[in-house]
Amino acid sequence: MPYLEDIMKKIEHEEIVSSRNCVMIHAMDILGGKWRLPILWKLYQNKTMRYNELKRSLVGITNIMLTRSLQSLEENGLVNRVELNQIPPKVEYSLTENCIELVPALETIYNWGRDRMIGQSE
Repeated sequence: MPYLEDIMKKIEHEEIVSSRNCVMIHAMDILGGKWRLPILWKLYQNKTMRYNELKRSLVGITNIMLTRSLQSLEENGLVNRVELNQIPPKVEYSLTENCIELVPALETIYNWGRDRMIGQSE
């Protein structure tokens, strides 16, 4: 069975990319989706925001998508959610220290996107 041995050797030498061993896939599982990076960017720009402030600043996002995105970002340690005991109830969102490490990457993505938008309008 030399053919089978050749296949096995080839598999051993090739890295099979999966969500378990690929750093980029893992990062995109956390950050991916249409709205997560814009949410992080808005929180970076404003330091803290309430739910409705975020909603108003992200044109086109639905309540369900904002809620799910915030929950996921919170579960992954990127967003703080602070409930303030008052009437009416008030919840504020901000970036965690863990997420602050992403700011240089967010700025790079922002600048890259801005340059592309400017290039299209010329």
